[in-house]
Amino acid sequence: MVQASGHTSLGSDPNLTHMNKFACRCAIVASIISIIFGYDTGVMSGAQLFIREDLKINDTQIEVLLGILNLCALVGSLTAGKTSDVIGRRYTIALCAVIFLVGSVLMGYGPNYTVLILGRCIAGVGVGFALMIAPVYSAEIASASHRGFLTSLPELCISLGILLGYVSNYCFGKLALKLGWRLMLGIAALPSLILAFGITKMPESPRWLVMQGRLEEAKKIMVLVSNTEEEAEERFRDILTAAEIDEKKNHGTSVWRELLIKPRPAVRLILIAAMGIHFFEHATGIEAVVLYSPRIFKKAGVVSKDKLLLATVGVGLTKTIFIILATFLLDKVGRRKLLLTSTGGMVLALTSLAVSLTMVQRFGRLVWALSLSIVSTYAFVAFFSIGLGPITWVYSSEIFPLRLRAQGASIGVAVNRIMNATVSMSFLSMTEAITTGGAFFVFAGIAVVAWWFFFFMLPETKGLPLEEIEKLFGGGEARGDRDGVEIQTKRVKNYI
Repeated sequence: MVQASGHTSLGSDPNLTHMNKFACRCAIVASIISIIFGYDTGVMSGAQLFIREDLKINDTQIEVLLGILNLCALVGSLTAGKTSDVIGRRYTIALCAVIFLVGSVLMGYGPNYTVLILGRCIAGVGVGFALMIAPVYSAEIASASHRGFLTSLPELCISLGILLGYVSNYCFGKLALKLGWRLMLGIAALPSLILAFGITKMPESPRWLVMQGRLEEAKKIMVLVSNTEEEAEERFRDILTAAEIDEKKNHGTSVWRELLIKPRPAVRLILIAAMGIHFFEHATGIEAVVLYSPRIFKKAGVVSKDKLLLATVGVGLTKTIFIILATFLLDKVGRRKLLLTSTGGMVLALTSLAVSLTMVQRFGRLVWALSLSIVSTYAFVAFFSIGLGPITWVYSSEIFPLRLRAQGASIGVAVNRIMNATVSMSFLSMTEAITTGGAFFVFAGIAVVAWWFFFFMLPETKGLPLEEIEKLFGGGEARGDRDGVEIQTKRVKNYI
């Protein structure tokens, strides 16, 4: 064990362990944008059943309708990093709300397939912005001791949005065909309006203000999001030091050049870690379950449309409950342990789901296989939601150095959206080619690879100030630490 000398333990000072309420309120407001994204994703799961019937469209058009959101999110995510560096984190959230508002209105109007696709594309650009900016803003205002909780709020809000989308399917599905699905899609404009008003009460990220040289403003906001003036002063000094180091290391070098063309060894490892965790979040099949759960349950033997939608609500409820649990565990258990446990559980659940669906495919309706497929689906969603789901956004928003954070996070989101679109737009074709059970065997195999990637490439970041995390990827002593680093005020303990 290598130990650096330090001061009192974090746990001995209640001012340092108590969550700052103002910072929490800011993170909650910023995370509203994620509710809109989650709703747009979840509502299409059931709405597609009614859209297909009303607009007379085929499976290929449905796949395009569901997947186009993520392709357009790719554009949004690659634009969002630079935008947030230029106009600030707060106004990027405001811009995102406006984009969602326009997209929701167009989808709610939806007189034909073309207009519906246009609205979905605009909403997709908003998704790209939302997925990058909400966790980055939350990470930059949070203290190290509560960063996991606050940075996981956007993922929690995505799950709440998905659940609301499922509930909307169930409620509005009882209305007239032409009205029901349009209300499902158009009602997403309401939270956009709420966010537009809420954004005026939010401060800018102090770390962004430091990057702009607006030090007095940054210091005032740091006092608001810290529990004591001493804590604010220490956090402010850390940001200044990190900003000065970044400036010296990269004077005259563009962010994109340092990230992609000539990255330092530590930055290269950080980029691989961020891209890897985003890749595996969707390559393991969560989007197939979120978007196509009615079809999965139908393959398993559930026939009634009401029961299909009700079973889908159960998926959303499970996802929300376990993400709520994850938000409280992230800063206690740590990212690494939760992530490995989560991925291991996903392997078992996906294998079980694949087996049960294959048995139904081969032998027809079997009560035990139907029950196992539903339990396995819920178990998969639960394991995903307690680990890989929220940790993807927490981890990728905290590991990049200050100067590279927004652009680095946007690259991670771009990978995320590419994989999301790939799964969304190919799942039905996969099931036709290798059966539904076969598709989930593939996802189970990818989850095994994901577990090994996380084990070897992702060190623990729990409790570490943002300005210190780069050291984990810097080689030597920190690189050898695979089990975790725990920060207690100014004391660093590396367990190797």
